[in-house]
Amino acid sequence: MVKIRLKRMGAHKKPFYRVVVADSRRSRDGKFIEEIGYYNPLEEPPVIKIDDEKAKGWLANGAQPTDVVRDLFKKSGIIE
Repeated sequence: MVKIRLKRMGAHKKPFYRVVVADSRRSRDGKFIEEIGYYNPLEEPPVIKIDDEKAKGWLANGAQPTDVVRDLFKKSGIIE
């Protein structure tokens, strides 16, 4: 199963996340299929940058977003 999820990056106690498409059996920070954006919760306001075309394409092909990514998609206007 293909999932759209967050990959943790950044230094200790200074995380930012890449939004990636990955096989659900892979580890959180392991190999992924494609990177479609990033999310930085530490900035004020938090920065959400996601490629709409790629995200909609993966959703149309059956990729399942995690709960956090679904919320980010709603804030970005990718899904209702």
